[in-house]
Amino acid sequence: MSRRLGRSLRTRLALWASIAMLLLNVIVSAFVLFGIRSEVADIKARDVAGKAVRVLLMVKRDRLPQVLPQHGLDGIQVVDPSGRPVAWTPNLAGAPRLTSEIPHHSQANEAARLCDLPRFPGQCKLVMVLVAYQPEEWLIYAVDPAVPWYVVPQVIAFQVAVTATLVTLTWFGVSRVVARTLQPVSSITKRLAEISEGGGGMRVPVPETDDEIRALAETSNRTLERLESALRQLQVAMERQRQFAADASHDLRSPITAMRAQVEDALLHPEDTDWAETGAEVLTSLERLQAIVADLLTLSRLDAGAPDEREPLDLAELVAAETARPRSKHVVTTLQTGVVVDGDRLQLARLLTNLLDNAERHAESQIIVTVRRQGDEAVLEVVDDGTGIAPEHREKVFERFTRLDASRSRDAGGTGLGLPIAREIATAHLGTLTIEDSDTGARFVLRLPVQEA
Repeated sequence: MSRRLGRSLRTRLALWASIAMLLLNVIVSAFVLFGIRSEVADIKARDVAGKAVRVLLMVKRDRLPQVLPQHGLDGIQVVDPSGRPVAWTPNLAGAPRLTSEIPHHSQANEAARLCDLPRFPGQCKLVMVLVAYQPEEWLIYAVDPAVPWYVVPQVIAFQVAVTATLVTLTWFGVSRVVARTLQPVSSITKRLAEISEGGGGMRVPVPETDDEIRALAETSNRTLERLESALRQLQVAMERQRQFAADASHDLRSPITAMRAQVEDALLHPEDTDWAETGAEVLTSLERLQAIVADLLTLSRLDAGAPDEREPLDLAELVAAETARPRSKHVVTTLQTGVVVDGDRLQLARLLTNLLDNAERHAESQIIVTVRRQGDEAVLEVVDDGTGIAPEHREKVFERFTRLDASRSRDAGGTGLGLPIAREIATAHLGTLTIEDSDTGARFVLRLPVQEA
């Protein structure tokens, strides 16, 4: 289809250029033909006048014979002052006066193009009228064929040949130039077709010329680069969504399966069942299920970019309020006041709670929370004195539904979504949440832009 479009465009441009050349040649040829005809008509008139002068001399010398030589003309007729023909060439013998045309009073001679004369019906003739002034006016009519509009057939043939040659050269010249001009476009089109069919990287060839087509190719490459990046991100997101759906279904299935097993076992042996204990076990599974669902809803809102309510917050005050609740592990805080960030109070509180809950599950006895300003950043650190996280697993723990085994096996009560939610909140606030080196345990570091006063 691209080739057909290319040929169609090339044909159209060549056709329009050829038509323009044809019209230009027709106009120029008309002016040239008009000039040639005028020049030839003047030459013809002078030639006829020269031959008629010979008869004029005969009249003035009173040596006019009745039958005149033709001198290569179609005819000559002499009219006396009474208006009666008195001399003529053999072909006009006995003919009446050819015409009543006479020169203007201010002129001694005049040439006229007359058609359908009595002796020359259906023809147009050049009639030269000379006046012989004696005592009275004598008129001499010299007749010869008029110059046609095309002068001679050779002139028309020459102009047609020149026009045809120029139109042909225009057709092939414009067609070739357009073909060479559109060659890069054809290459780009071919490459785009290959890309659409999945053949090779998403780039089109850039011509060496510095023109609009090069700009088109470069712009196309920039667009394709952004498209390729967007596709990669979309593929990653889709893969994450598939993995997320699989993990979510697995984690949701676990408490549901546990509750079903507990209820079915109790129903099989109702007389031997401690219903209070069974209710407590089911309630525990329900709480885990509720926690997973709540975390899933939070993640879905963060992924959808749900609007939040930003306000200036003193990070030290927020941490002091969240660490005031009693925990199973001792919490030590070192807070620098006046470290203000622009954020959503509920989301940042959720972030801190998730970090504290994670540290509480893995700490041996103590959790250290620090708030300080470092340059243009507010830094929040949560450090536990547990076994820590190996460097190769420090990014993996931020993946959804990830709970490390081995040294972190005590994380049985978590949903595997707390840390991913914390990082999503940090990202939404233009900050970062990472795990950095520590002498003991795991050290989570949150960095947020400082809100200047």
